[in-house]
Amino acid sequence: MNSTPDRSAAHLRGELALVLVAFLWGFTFVAVKAGLRDASTYVFLSIRFTIGAALMGVIFWLRPGSLTGFWRAWRGGLICGSLLFLGYVTQTVGLLTTSASKSAFLTGLYIVIVPVLSSAIHRRSPRVTEWLGALAATVGTALLTLNPAVGLHLSSGDLLTIACAVCYSFYLLAVARFSSPQSHHALALWQVVMVAVLSLLFLPWAEPARLSWTPRFVAALIGTAVFATTICFLLYTWAQSHTTALRAALVLALEPVFAAVTGWLWAGDRWTALTFAGAALILGAIVLVDLSSSSSPASTEERVTG
Repeated sequence: MNSTPDRSAAHLRGELALVLVAFLWGFTFVAVKAGLRDASTYVFLSIRFTIGAALMGVIFWLRPGSLTGFWRAWRGGLICGSLLFLGYVTQTVGLLTTSASKSAFLTGLYIVIVPVLSSAIHRRSPRVTEWLGALAATVGTALLTLNPAVGLHLSSGDLLTIACAVCYSFYLLAVARFSSPQSHHALALWQVVMVAVLSLLFLPWAEPARLSWTPRFVAALIGTAVFATTICFLLYTWAQSHTTALRAALVLALEPVFAAVTGWLWAGDRWTALTFAGAALILGAIVLVDLSSSSSPASTEERVTG
């Protein structure tokens, strides 16, 4: 008799957890940009994800049985972790020459790209709403990156961030392919370990190593390694078991909004009428695609666990 209220309470807790994840990931854009002032890209990523992997390992070690299927998940972890690494590298390097709020919005394009890639993989034509969402996101990107003095301007950082959105799109499809209710914790740990290992492998030759242990860097490292990596991955996998795929995607669409707010408050990012219009179009495209996906025959309101 009380199962419905219990499910409703769990549903609410799951969505509140996703709001926290969106906030922490949105904050990451500002934290990473601050951290890159004192460390090179691969140094920052290797330290961040090594700490994250160690913390996740300790947490799972203290919870016997939470890493069921750990060794069976290595192949999926290798693929997902490699895609995640490419996404983080292009995003982090892109942040050197673009603003935190712009990076957040451009990264958010993955929510529009995913259904298009999924349609191609499964050999079905995208729906009209998916094409409209992609068009709106493209126009929004143009407005967001428009320089009134010289016209449309895409910096190298903007292009790298768009590449990041594509990498994240393939990453999300790979996670959907390899995750399962029995091994999603193991897959999450493998991914974080893979990013740490690849960052360390690329570190000696990819770029000159640079590191200054300033208070600013330590704060950025704590914010990204502890909160945006360890806590967010754990919260995200737990929260998805208590809400629907559609609601999870819509709540996580708050991430660029939080990034824009933190970028404005802490990093001094400037906003213009064109910026607001572009941001609104991108957010509108995200919502449009998510809503249309929920009404398709292949999409259901079932709980997702991975």
